[in-house]
Order: sequence, then structure tokens, then C-alpha cells
Amino acid sequence: MAKLRLFCFPYAGGGASGFYAWANELPSDVEIIGIQMANLKSRFKESPTKSVKSVVEMLAYAIYPKLNKPFSFFGHSLGALIGFELARKLSKQYGFRPIHLFVSGMRAPQITDSRAPIHSLKESEFLVELHRRYEGLPDEFLQCPDIMKDLLPGLRADFKMYESYTYIDDNPLDCHITAFGGLQDYSVSRKDLEAWRNQTMRAFALYMVPGNHFFIYYERKYFLRLLSNEIIKTLERLR
Repeated sequence: MAKLRLFCFPYAGGGASGFYAWANELPSDVEIIGIQMANLKSRFKESPTKSVKSVVEMLAYAIYPKLNKPFSFFGHSLGALIGFELARKLSKQYGFRPIHLFVSGMRAPQITDSRAPIHSLKESEFLVELHRRYEGLPDEFLQCPDIMKDLLPGLRADFKMYESYTYIDDNPLDCHITAFGGLQDYSVSRKDLEAWRNQTMRAFALYMVPGNHFFIYYERKYFLRLLSNEIIKTLERLR
């Protein structure tokens, strides 16, 4: 039986399915629960969520029954922001807190993104800018209208969520935080990641991984080895 639940929150346009493959490379004492957002993949027909706050409200209610054992959060990019705000809400509203918050590919929430918003750009401009900033869309996607027709509404909704997010200052979280960043991710700097230190009253760690914004996939084995080591430390604290 798992000793720890790891809730995983995807990046903008991502889904839950990619996280379940991690089970073979993370400690066997961990149960992985991937979060599927309403904007994405198998939930295309649902109305897109409009803000980080509304997502967090829904998630707090949805995962409450699963908080009956120690848990941690992992989020990449937009998912890191959602995990952070959900940790805040659960602590305030229910008195639950994650043992550990793992954030990846996202600047600390108190740091404003100075780049111009892109969610309302024309389709061609939006896709080009998305590819330029994050190197996350293969060229074949850009050349396939059917794929992009399915992906675009969710991507736009997710970017609107991120670009309309407003940070509200509050007390640091009472849980450990580990941040991961890509050495070639020019959208998030080491300094941006270091600033997560201010969001915890407990221990903080930072790991820089070779690769761009999507190092969790392109450098998967190396990244999961680091994550696994951090989870082992988390499990040791539960003994």
C-alpha cells in the first residue's frame, strides 16, 4: 500500500496521462494521481476554466476525499502555479497541507512575467510565439490543422489563466519546496526559481536540469532520478 500520494498538475495544454508512466521510475511507496484539466484532451467538450482561482476551487473539492493519507504536489509550468495555490487553499480552508511541493519550469509566483500576453493573438501569431518562447510545439503540429484545432482552445484558455493570474502576498507554506529548472529554458531563469525559497518556512532545494522548458520529457531519466531522490527524503520524514 502506498505511503504517499503524489498529485501531478500538467503544463498548459498538457494532460494527466504522461505522469502515470513515471510509476516505474519513482519509489513504489508512491501513488501517482494525474490531474486532468477541463480544457484538455479527453475533456474537450467541457467549458474551459477561466482562472487559477476557479481551478483551485474545483480541485480542492475534488481531491478532498483523497487527502486521507500523506500527500505531495508536483506541477510543471502552469501546473506549478496551480499546485502552489491549491496548497495554500487546502491549508487555510481544511487544515491540510502537502508534505512537499515540487515545482518545475515556473518562476516563483511573486515574480511578475514581464513579457507581453499572447493568449489573445491571432492563431498563427499565437502558435509562433508559443513555439518561440517554450520550444514546446513540434513543427508537425504547426503544419497539421486538425491537431491544432483540437489543441488551440485549451491552450488559449490555459494561457489566459496564467496571464491573468494575480499573486496575493501571504504567509509562506508550511511544507518543503523543491524547484526544478531547465538550463536551456530561457523563459524561466535560475533567479526566478531561487525565489521559491521565500514561499516556504521549511527546507528549500533547487536543481537545474539540462534541457529547455520541457526538460521533464526530453531529459526524463535524469529528471526523474532527481525527483525520486527527493521523494525518498520525503518518505523518510514520514517514518
